[in-house]
Amino acid sequence: MTPHITQDDIDTYQRDGVTLIKGLFADHVDTLRRGIERNMADPGPYGAENTKAGENGRFFDDYCNWTRIPEFEEAIRTAPVAEVAADLMGSTRVQMFHDHILVKEPGTAKATPWHQDAPYYFVEGRQTVSFWSPLDPVKDNSLRCVAGSHLWEKPVLPTRWLAETNFYPDSDTYMPVPDPDAEGMDIREWAMEPGDAVAFNFSILHGARGNTTNNRRRAFSLRLVGDDARYIERPGPTSPPFPGHNMQPGDRLREDWFPTLLQR
Repeated sequence: MTPHITQDDIDTYQRDGVTLIKGLFADHVDTLRRGIERNMADPGPYGAENTKAGENGRFFDDYCNWTRIPEFEEAIRTAPVAEVAADLMGSTRVQMFHDHILVKEPGTAKATPWHQDAPYYFVEGRQTVSFWSPLDPVKDNSLRCVAGSHLWEKPVLPTRWLAETNFYPDSDTYMPVPDPDAEGMDIREWAMEPGDAVAFNFSILHGARGNTTNNRRRAFSLRLVGDDARYIERPGPTSPPFPGHNMQPGDRLREDWFPTLLQR
């Protein structure tokens, strides 16, 4: 077990699907900030603006850039993320999935919609973890997660954030997107310092309020998988799509695209 987490963190993660890890990227905050500036100046093919015409502010996100943004790879390779992920997931193996940045400029009212990541992905397994790390202090604009939602029997309908349309054609497979505030769900959120990280299972329902402060809200997110992760086909293109991957249902994610970061 690394010094960054305790057995209580592991137990909480296994039970609730979400926990706070203090200082996980603390030594890499400036590096990741530089990486985000590089990424925003030169977006990848999945870079997106998530505000509609007439809406205030700017909500930018992009993913799958760690192989071309050296600052991201440096943080992934040298921060203790793989060790912490292995402990949280109870896995002997930690494999890279992808990176994701989310930037809300001051005065951005646009919320990050409630969603689960798992339905968007082509990976299935209980041993998964996302780390969401703010690179600016956050309070009311922090990540919000519904504890225990990784154990729900039916996944939540994935939607397109800007168009607000269904991501896949078969809506009956999914439950409607709930309103956790109105329904009194157990929402976990924390005031966080730069470099802290929320660790959450791919199947946790999560979202975030807009950023109505006078400061930027930059966040770096890292998605990792463990021993039981396998490729699964979805009823349409996934996000990220990784075109040309040539994997078959039941395969481990291919090592040349999704390298193993830790093998115990």
